[in-house]
Amino acid sequence: MTVLVLGGAGYIGSHMVDRLVDQGSDVAVVDNLVKGHRAAVRPEARFYKGDVRDKDFMRSVFRQEDIEAVVHFAAFSIVPESMQQPLDYFDNNTAGLISVLEVMNEFNVKRIVFSSTAATYGTPERVPIKETDKQEPINPYGESKLMMEKIMHWSDLAYGIKFVALRYFNVAGAKADGSIGEDHGPETHLVPIVLQVANGQRDKLKIFGSDYDTPDGTNVRDYVHVVDLADAHILALKYLAAGNDSNAFNLGSATGFSNRQILEAARKATGKEIPAEDAPRRPGDPDTLIADSSKARKVLGWKPQYDDIEKIIATAWKWHSTHPNGYNDK
Repeated sequence: MTVLVLGGAGYIGSHMVDRLVDQGSDVAVVDNLVKGHRAAVRPEARFYKGDVRDKDFMRSVFRQEDIEAVVHFAAFSIVPESMQQPLDYFDNNTAGLISVLEVMNEFNVKRIVFSSTAATYGTPERVPIKETDKQEPINPYGESKLMMEKIMHWSDLAYGIKFVALRYFNVAGAKADGSIGEDHGPETHLVPIVLQVANGQRDKLKIFGSDYDTPDGTNVRDYVHVVDLADAHILALKYLAAGNDSNAFNLGSATGFSNRQILEAARKATGKEIPAEDAPRRPGDPDTLIADSSKARKVLGWKPQYDDIEKIIATAWKWHSTHPNGYNDK
């Protein structure tokens, strides 16, 4: 039986495929390579190039593979871009999921683990955030993911498709040996941008907003290592395979770091000066997002291995310093 990883050539998806292969799972990958990289996918996994919105293509994959469960990473995930291109996000993320669920139902595949996001909570009323807190997104990205969660809920009731929604907080780091890592074009995530400055690929870091209601005025976020995140998906697959009901879990370290703290940690991890300057706020960014991930730890048995932000950044630095041009260096 095969685990089908949608978006398996992307940053998180490729680490998931890597962990599944290491654990002896049979893996197939679907990716349209708009954001992902073919070189990121382990050769042991069968690869299909195509779009999850193309139901005929998806049916052909399901006919060729004996699929027991789906892991869904095939979504756009950049908040500022979603503010400028909301319809692209609803089309790719929300409509894309509908196509996937329709084909899953046709082929009687009843388990899916899905990437949701802390962005579904919007501006939280309290920190740390619990899964039961209200979800009121303040950007189209978060809205598209919340819609995906609701669609899965109704699909479960109608078709018996069981799901686990994993609400990520900020993801960082790379596989410890530096063989795969984060490569977006253009890059919008803080840690890789800081490391591009360290690499000499950017002149300086721009810190967007210095007047937030936080201790040092910059955004505070909860960072989780990409390998710990992949391991949580494997635990979620086991949770569903055991016959458990659909559920949602926060995935974060439960510790908040400000943008300035990330900058200082990167300076220590790299030994580089990393010049920085303040810049205006970006639309759609809440002040503070920190997870209460105790439910995932208790119910799934999730035990993150990386809880030190310097160590997380050090693994990312190993990738970026050896692959300054990403997968184009391979």
